[in-house]
Order: sequence, then structure tokens, then C-alpha cells
Amino acid sequence: MSHIAVLGLGAMGSRMAASLLLAGHQVTVWNRTPGRAEALVNAGAHTAPSPAAAAASADIVLAMVRDDAASQDVWLHPSTGALAAMRPGALAIESSTLTPQWVQQLASRAAQRGIELVDAPVAGSRPQAQARQLIYFVGGSEHAVAQATPVLAQMGAAVHAMGGSGAGAQTKLIVNALFGVQVAAVAELLNLGQASGLDPTRLVDVLGATPVCSPAAKAAAQGMLSRAFDPMFPIELVAKDFGYVAASAAQADVAVPMSQAAHAAFARADQLGLGALHITAVAKLYEKAAVAP
Repeated sequence: MSHIAVLGLGAMGSRMAASLLLAGHQVTVWNRTPGRAEALVNAGAHTAPSPAAAAASADIVLAMVRDDAASQDVWLHPSTGALAAMRPGALAIESSTLTPQWVQQLASRAAQRGIELVDAPVAGSRPQAQARQLIYFVGGSEHAVAQATPVLAQMGAAVHAMGGSGAGAQTKLIVNALFGVQVAAVAELLNLGQASGLDPTRLVDVLGATPVCSPAAKAAAQGMLSRAFDPMFPIELVAKDFGYVAASAAQADVAVPMSQAAHAAFARADQLGLGALHITAVAKLYEKAAVAP
């Protein structure tokens, strides 16, 4: 078993750390709000006062934070960053949803210290993390991916090697964009159906029985009807990810008009104060009170 440091104990990171404890690893955790570590400490984890302190003696350092800025701070902060404290030969795993460009920069910085970095973001939310059913999209050298895979498999149901550094991050953005485009389309089309006199429950039942409706779209539509807006994938993070998709598309010099349209919908929902709600709450854009001048 390995000594693993987990940096970031949000909804996903805390569950990933718990899975590693169940697998028998020695786990050290750090979080900006220390109180979030209490349950993990009770389960056998150790706490550290900084990312650097958590990483100093770890074989593997895994980060799960909000965005590029948080990742930069966790890994590269001049006084508390994890990367400078890691020993050569240790493995860095970045599981946050980030831009491929930042991941590649971080991998380059890690390589300068004799450390390999794997970008390993996930598909799945709290239930999948709890059940160790996450799907990993992994980028990095063949050696690093092979080293990371057994550990990732203890937290997930599938590990997909996608290519070199940044490939996992790029795949995750594409997956999230595909999901977000579907949810945005479902929201506006359910509104069209209801405004046209169709029964929304009947419409969702029929759509869900057709081959054009994906399981994700069907689940989103049902969540909109039941108003299941408890945040598993908050709108503010959906909007953030679409911003990263736009940046990645600009870097590659390709057009992504469907993603841009969905981004606009989620950005509008965030501006209207819906950012903390689940992605399906984009349906609230079509409630008269939400769009009234």
C-alpha cells in the first residue's frame, strides 16, 4: 500500500480519500477549510496544515480542486505548494477539471523536479464517488499512467488512457460539454412543449422511449420535472467548464457554436443567482420570473 496525499476535500475529494482509506492506503489530507477533514480523520486519515506538508513524504499526491487558479495555488504556491515539497520519483495526479494548457504547464514544471504528472479527471458525481464507480480519463506518459491506474481503479469503475499530458483534461471538457449541451437543449424544448399545450410529464415519457434521447438527457428531463435541483454538478461549475471549452477551442482554432450557445445559457443562469443549483436548474431560465426585465 502507498502513502497518498489528497489535496482538496470537497464533495468529490473527500469521497475519493475515503475510498483510498478503505483500500488500505495511508492517507494524509489537506483542505483549505480544515473542519472538512474530521470524518476522514475519524476513519484513519492524517491531516496536514498545507499542501506542502501533506506532500512531503507521500508516494502519490492527488489534487481535486475547483479550477485552474486553485490548482496553481495548491501545486505551485511559493511557500505552501505541494510540488516543491514532493520527492523525486513520486507521482502527481491532478483530478480536477482544468484546461489542458494549464495541465501541460504543470506537467512540465513537475518534470523539472523529476516527478511525473498524470491528469485524471473523472465522469461521475457524488453517488459514483461514494460507490467507487467513477470513470477516469487519463493523460500522461505510458509509465505514469501504468503507475496511476491501480490506484485510480480503487476509486473508479473504469480508467481510460487518452494520450499524453493534457489528453485526460481535454476529454473531460468534451464530456462535460456534451452533457451540458444536452441539458440546455432539454430545458428549452420542454418549455416549448409545455408552451404549446403538451403535457410535460407525458412528453418526457415519450422522449425517453425514443432512440434520439440519451440516458443523460432523459435523467435531466426527469430532474427538471421533479425540480431535483440539489447541487451535484452546480451551474457555476458548468459555466466555468464551458469557458474552458471555449479557451481550448480558441487554442485549437476550431469553432464550437453549440457549446457557445449552451455556455450562454448557463452563464445567464449563473448571473440570475442559480449558480449553486444543479445543472438541471437551467430550466428555471424559462420561468417568467427568471426572465422578466
